[in-house]
Amino acid sequence: MAKKKTKKINLQELKPEELMKYEIAEELGLLDTVLKEGWQSLTAKDTGKIGGLVTKRKRDMQK
Repeated sequence: MAKKKTKKINLQELKPEELMKYEIAEELGLLDTVLKEGWQSLTAKDTGKIGGLVTKRKRDMQK
């Protein structure tokens, strides 16, 4: 099986919405895993937490 190519992530070049996702992953202690192995390495529970927090923060920003 061929090895997947990994793309280096430059956190300074991300859009604000994408950056928020990485910030939340860092708060949850998952950023190292994401940077090393990618988003697909997270469990459904972890991605759900991140998605929920992103939604909550977007809602709070609109108020």
